[in-house]
Amino acid sequence: MMKTLHKAFVIGAAVIGFGAAALPAMAEEAPQHQYAATKFDPVKMQERMDAHAKRMHDTLKITPAQEGAWQAYLSALKSNMPQHGQFDRASFKNMPAPERMEKRIEMQKTHLARMESNLAATKTFYATLTPEQQKVFDEKAGHFGHRQHSRMMRHHGE
Repeated sequence: MMKTLHKAFVIGAAVIGFGAAALPAMAEEAPQHQYAATKFDPVKMQERMDAHAKRMHDTLKITPAQEGAWQAYLSALKSNMPQHGQFDRASFKNMPAPERMEKRIEMQKTHLARMESNLAATKTFYATLTPEQQKVFDEKAGHFGHRQHSRMMRHHGE
């Protein structure tokens, strides 16, 4: 009887342990699922971008004297964001191979032009930062203004 009770206890503990191990994984899936459901919603995307910009503004401790440069930087990045609806997947699939290649090259040229424009805006803004702010920017802003853009480009086939 003691052996049976011990066996039942071990099995019960294992079941509880597996269930507890699954809880963090399930908790992690919920935000990702929520994000996936709204990632192409322009309003939600703008909210995420605004929240990220605010965090970056606070992290950099932008001074009132730097505020104009910060706003110009954000405006430049925002104007370079690709617009949803510019890519028609169905017509792309129906194009002959040479036209698809031409379209891809055109899209890559557009992407390169956006990156060059973002680089110019970043250099201009970066020059207004103190050395301490530059260090923070270097650490935290590796993908600022680029991460969402690159995700969209992968999604759109560029």
